[in-house]
Amino acid sequence: MAVYAAYHRDPRNKATHFVGVPCIMLALFIPLAWLRFEVAGVAISAAMLLAAVVLLYYFALDRLLAAAMLFVTAPLVWAGDAIAARGTASGWIAFGILFAGGWALQLVGHAFEGRKPALADNLFQVFIAPIFLCAEIFFALGYRPALHSAVQRRASGLRRAPDAGR
Repeated sequence: MAVYAAYHRDPRNKATHFVGVPCIMLALFIPLAWLRFEVAGVAISAAMLLAAVVLLYYFALDRLLAAAMLFVTAPLVWAGDAIAARGTASGWIAFGILFAGGWALQLVGHAFEGRKPALADNLFQVFIAPIFLCAEIFFALGYRPALHSAVQRRASGLRRAPDAGR
C-alpha cells in the first residue's frame, strides 16, 4: 500500500481515483458477466469469481477494509450483470464509456500528481487501488493510525526514490 500511496499524494489525484477506479471496476464486470457457468444450479459469472478472488486477497490484508470492499464490490458486480443483461451492444458501449472515462480521469489525476501511474511500474498495483481508496477513507476516520503513519512514512521515502522498494 505504501508503494501505491507514493504515487498518490496529491488530493486532486486521489479525488479522480475515487471516481475512476469504481468506473473501471464496473466496466470490467460487464464483459465478465457474460462468461457464466452453473454450479449446483447456481449461475456463477467470471465477474463474481474475480471479485471473490480479489476480496479473499483483501481479507488476508485487513478484515475490516475487506468487509467494506465487499459492500462496494457487490453492487458493482450486480450493476455489471444488469448492464450486461441489456445486451451485447449496449454492454460494450457502457464498457467503453466507463473504461475510457475511468482511465481518462486517472490520467488527469496523475497530471496533477506529476508522476506516472503506479501500475506503469507494477501491474499488480491495479488490484491495490480499490482497497487503498477504502483505506484512505478509513484512515481519515481515524482507523488504525499506526498503520496510516507507517504507510505515509514509507510512501514519503518512496516518493523521493521511486526505485527503492522494487
